[in-house]
Amino acid sequence: MALIVACDIHPINNLRVLSALRSDLAASEAMVQKWIARWIEEGFTALETMVAEHGGTFCFGDRPTIADCCLIPQFYNARRFGIDLNAFPRLVATEVQCLGLDAFHRARPELQPDADGASA
Repeated sequence: MALIVACDIHPINNLRVLSALRSDLAASEAMVQKWIARWIEEGFTALETMVAEHGGTFCFGDRPTIADCCLIPQFYNARRFGIDLNAFPRLVATEVQCLGLDAFHRARPELQPDADGASA
């Protein structure tokens, strides 16, 4: 589960890749959005199936694992780019459980010192 995020979703949707799509390949914003949606949705579809089979309260069982640590930041990206999450109820439920834990809550991107709008 962790590798689906770490290898199949995140690397091809990071800002460096998105910038290259725009500058090197002259991709329009609509094309970039389609790219982002494709890889997040395909990865989340695979994860939703795996969590249905192996999950509990979290991605893999009833305790957080590295899979949860990898998954949660992708929700930030999915929402940032307007991805419809209705097809992923198990993943959304996992996110709710994770963000209920202090460590996950404190790790949210918008709470980091270098976040846009954060005070130094």
